[in-house]
Amino acid sequence: MSRRAADTAVLQVGDELPVVTKTLTQEKIDRYADASGDHNPLHVNPEIAAGSQFGGTIAHGMLLLAYISEMMTAAFGGWWDGELNVRFRAPARPGDTVTASGRVVERGPAKPDRPRPIRSVCQVKCHNQAGEVLISGKTVVWEH
Repeated sequence: MSRRAADTAVLQVGDELPVVTKTLTQEKIDRYADASGDHNPLHVNPEIAAGSQFGGTIAHGMLLLAYISEMMTAAFGGWWDGELNVRFRAPARPGDTVTASGRVVERGPAKPDRPRPIRSVCQVKCHNQAGEVLISGKTVVWEH
């Protein structure tokens, strides 16, 4: 059963997804490291990360994917059920403003073996304040 909010309209092909914008801080990255258990020095140790190819700490890729998931939850109401297929394009750093955005590119009946009868495909991405694409890909959402 779909948990779409009563005031959430059904999205159609061409519709933009609700934008999610977050500013990354080292504190936010450190909190994500604690929650995930991933304390790789590239994420949490500025001194060690300064000597890396990145020249400083970078955010966990899964932290950025959480922003895409937040956008999908806002778009499809309460929770979303489907697939996520993305590529990591560039690192995000403390101080970056990360924006998750997307749009519906397909909508129609799902295959009979799928858990829900309607299939929506969305192009999604995260970019920073300079417009550099950090993550790009697509989601497939099954809905009632």
